[in-house]
Amino acid sequence: MNFLKSFPDKDTLLKHSDHHIFDLDGHIHTPFSFSAFEDISQIFKMTKEENIKAIGINDFIVTDGYQLFHDQAVAANVFPLFNIEFMGLLKEEQTSGIRVNDPNNPGRTYFSGKGLDFPSIPDDETKHLIMQVKDESNKQTAQMVDRLNEFMKEIAAPFDFTYQGIKESYAEELVRERHIAKAVRRKIFEAFSSEEDRKQMLSKIFSGKAVDSSLDDISGLENEIRGKLLKAGGPAFVPENDNAFLEIHKVIDVIVKLGGIPCYPVLLDDKNGKCTDFESDFEKLRDTLKAKNIYSVELIPGRNDINILRKFVKIFHEDDFVITFGTEHNTPELIPLKVDTRGNIDLDDELKEISYLGACVIAAHQYHRAKGKEGYIDSNGNVKRNQLNEFRTLGAGVFNHYFSN
Repeated sequence: MNFLKSFPDKDTLLKHSDHHIFDLDGHIHTPFSFSAFEDISQIFKMTKEENIKAIGINDFIVTDGYQLFHDQAVAANVFPLFNIEFMGLLKEEQTSGIRVNDPNNPGRTYFSGKGLDFPSIPDDETKHLIMQVKDESNKQTAQMVDRLNEFMKEIAAPFDFTYQGIKESYAEELVRERHIAKAVRRKIFEAFSSEEDRKQMLSKIFSGKAVDSSLDDISGLENEIRGKLLKAGGPAFVPENDNAFLEIHKVIDVIVKLGGIPCYPVLLDDKNGKCTDFESDFEKLRDTLKAKNIYSVELIPGRNDINILRKFVKIFHEDDFVITFGTEHNTPELIPLKVDTRGNIDLDDELKEISYLGACVIAAHQYHRAKGKEGYIDSNGNVKRNQLNEFRTLGAGVFNHYFSN
């Protein structure tokens, strides 16, 4: 059962709604899609070590990890935020060659839902759409494994792979490229004991190119395997079927039906200070999102310059967007849960407060939904912007009650 069902009424919570800002992480992936964590329990070991008070599960396509995440969060006295992420399409931008928040694929759009219902019980139509996306994604991954095996035979590798074996060893219901890359790295390390032999095998896999990563750099090595073997131009690459990507209006519809708040994940600047075509003009991006009835954005500040982040956040915060930050943890590298910016520069007090206020809105939304009421959006997906401060205040009360028990 959702712990929020037993919370007192709204008026009681509002009596204890002073804002007490704390460290939180609004976006992580778990092993139920792909992540740096070995299991869910590792997440909450880290929240204790780093004093993270709220954390948001944000797996791709699936909500399979919600129950375990909920139970372990409550046991650890960490507030769970229930989110989801899709890969969708903006077809007009795709046709025009405009990069959105995937820097390599025009029109491809990552998109999140915040504060979904728990338990998540989709209607038949929504369940069908989610299953379609998940099945198409897994089908593409299975085809990659087939191509991978063909290539392994060509280079006389002393091992091969099965889709089922990768799924059983490294994944849950969703198998992704990163699972394949992990399987390849581990097979190489099991088959060859010397550094030289491992490098030679990697060079064969990379079509004669030397490995760039240190063999001790597990994250870098798996990213390199993924990039050179499984991405476009690689010998095991398989292009995605369009059925694996819903158009954004359908993604938003699914999120609303699951009880969530539609949220655009902002890529923002790369290491050279450049943004994608879609995001380069911050005011234009704000207005584009508003035209689509999207009033929530999230960022992964660890990949952003703090000055560019401040400028962006100021524009959206002043226009009453719900803003949250996270670490993602969607690569093999196990970084801290504490959110910081590029170069490990800490968030300033203003950014921490804005992140906290965003989490307050999501917490209040989850509270209302758990009580059988409308949250920050109504059943048609309309955002209650005129009630933003009420949701911030109620969310503070929800947090304070949770942490006092």
